[in-house]
Amino acid sequence: MSKPADTVHDPRDFEAAKRMAQSDDPLLRRRVAEHPDSRPELLYYLVADASTDVRKAVANNVATPRQADLLLARDREVGVRGSLAVKIGALVPDLPASQLSQIEQMTVTCLETLAKDQATEIRRILSDALKELPNAPHAVINRLARDVELSVAGPVLKHSPILTEDDLLDIIMNGPIAGALSCIAGRRDVSASVADAIARSDDEAAISALLSNQSAQIREETLDRIIDEAPRHEPWHGPLVRRPKLPLRAMQRLASFVADGLLKVLQDRTDLDPAAARQLAETVRVRLEKSGQPAGPRGPVDFDEEGLVVGVEAEKPAERPSDRAARLNKEGKLTEKVVEAGLSEGDRAFVMASLAELSGIPLGTVDRIVATHAPRAVTALVWRTGLSMRFARQVQLRLAQIPPKSALNGRDGAHYPMSEDEMRWQLEFFGIEAKK
Repeated sequence: MSKPADTVHDPRDFEAAKRMAQSDDPLLRRRVAEHPDSRPELLYYLVADASTDVRKAVANNVATPRQADLLLARDREVGVRGSLAVKIGALVPDLPASQLSQIEQMTVTCLETLAKDQATEIRRILSDALKELPNAPHAVINRLARDVELSVAGPVLKHSPILTEDDLLDIIMNGPIAGALSCIAGRRDVSASVADAIARSDDEAAISALLSNQSAQIREETLDRIIDEAPRHEPWHGPLVRRPKLPLRAMQRLASFVADGLLKVLQDRTDLDPAAARQLAETVRVRLEKSGQPAGPRGPVDFDEEGLVVGVEAEKPAERPSDRAARLNKEGKLTEKVVEAGLSEGDRAFVMASLAELSGIPLGTVDRIVATHAPRAVTALVWRTGLSMRFARQVQLRLAQIPPKSALNGRDGAHYPMSEDEMRWQLEFFGIEAKK
C-alpha cells in the first residue's frame, strides 16, 4: 500500500525524510536539514552534504546533535561556521555553572573551536554573542579577550563580567593590541588596581576614556600622577575637571593650566563647600593676574557649550580648529602639507578637524576611529580623505599612537596596502557609508 501523497516529501515521516536526504535535489535535502523534527541521524548524515546551503541549514537547526555541530565547527565554508556560531552562542545562557553533562561539554568544545577560528568574522560573531553573558565559559572569554583583532577582543574586554581583575591586569601587563586599553577603561566599575595599570600605560586615549568613565575607581595618588602629565595631554583636561569627588588640591592644580573655558567648569562644580570654592577662586585669580588678564570680566559674560567666552564685552575668541579647517577647505587650501604641518606642531584638534572635513565623516566618529588605535581603521580613514599613504602612516604613528611595529606600511612604499573594498568595510564598521 503506497503512502499518502502529502507524506512523500514530509521530513517528519522518517522513511520520506531518508529518501529526501539522499535525493539529488538539494532543495529536498535542505528541507530535511532545516526541519526541527528531523531525526538526529539524518542531520548527522547531512553534515557532509555537498551543498553549502544544506550544511548551513544543519548548522542553524537546534535539533542537530552536538556531535554534528563539532564537525560543522571545522566546516570549510565561513558561512556555515558563522551560522553555527550564532546558534551555539544562543545556547550558552542555558549552560549550568558546573557539572556539565556530556552534551553540554560538547557545546563548550564547539565554542572553544569557534574561538580559534581563522576567520575574524566567526570570532567576532562569537564575541558579540558572549560579551555580556554571566555564565559564558571563562576559557573562551579569556581567549577572545586576547584576540589579535580589536573587533573580536573589544566587546568582551569592555562588557564581559567573566573577566576577573587578574585577567585584566595580565592583559594590560602583556602589551595588549592597540585600542584594547580603551575598551578596558570603558568597563563598568573599573577597579582601582586596573585603573592604576591603565594610568601607567602612557596610552593617551585609554587614560582619557578612564577619566571619562564616571564609575571607574581612581585612587588619589593615581589621579595625581595623571595630573602630573596632563599639561602635555589636552584630551584629558575636560574629563579631569568633570571627575566626580575631585579633591580640592587636584582642582587647584588643574586650574593652573586648563583652558579658560574649563576654568568655568571647575568654578561651577556643585560639590564644593564654601571654603573650597573660595580657595579655588583665589587660585583662578592668581593665574589670571600672572597671565596679565583681568581678574574678573568687564561686563556681562557667559560661556557657550564649548567653554568659549561670549558676551557684549568679551574678547573675540580665537578661530576654532573646526572652523579653520572648514574655511581652508572651502578656500581649497586644506592640503596635505597644511594638515601635516599641524601634525608636526602637535595641533591634534586641527588635524582631527581636518580629517573630518576632508573625509566628510563627523568629528565624533573620527575621534572614535583614532581612539581604537587600529592600524587598518585609521588607514582607511586617511584613505577616505584622499591624502597619501605616506601621510596615513604618519597619522598612525603620531596621532593614533600606534607602535611602529604594528603600523601599516605602504605597498611599494607609496600605495595603500588594502583594497578599496576592504577599506570601505573598515569604515562601515563605524557606520560610515561609501561615498556616492
